[in-house]
Amino acid sequence: MTRRGFDALDSELKQLKTVDRPAIIKDIAEARAHGDLSENAEYHAAREKQAFVEGRIKELEGVLSRADVIDTARLSGPIKFGATVQIVDEDSGEEKTYQIVGEVEANIEAGLLNIRSPLARALIGKEEGDSVDVATPGGQRSYEVLSVRYV
Repeated sequence: MTRRGFDALDSELKQLKTVDRPAIIKDIAEARAHGDLSENAEYHAAREKQAFVEGRIKELEGVLSRADVIDTARLSGPIKFGATVQIVDEDSGEEKTYQIVGEVEANIEAGLLNIRSPLARALIGKEEGDSVDVATPGGQRSYEVLSVRYV
């Protein structure tokens, strides 16, 4: 995982532990004070939220404990994990920029491409000027690599 991805998940974990968890405990205590728990919607909603937060905390702790953080600024050469790649669709001329990242930090809307995606797998090992063909749900697409950076 990239340093940025690790830091984002670590920040989320700290938020959950220091802000969200105590707020939920307070909400549960307030809901209990309202009386009969069997018909108390606030209590059940708070308990459900608590279960979600505790599950997310366990998930993040597991991911972070197993994380192998890679300093992408030290990398160079052909496309590999951590590369920021600018490509152009050879049919439409549309340009896109993606950084190839691990599964847990992938977010296509933010330009973070999962290394296991068909496009990322096709790009691995390519260099500027190379063309790649990718099978997508919408059919075969061809892209040209415009630039490769490591930041």
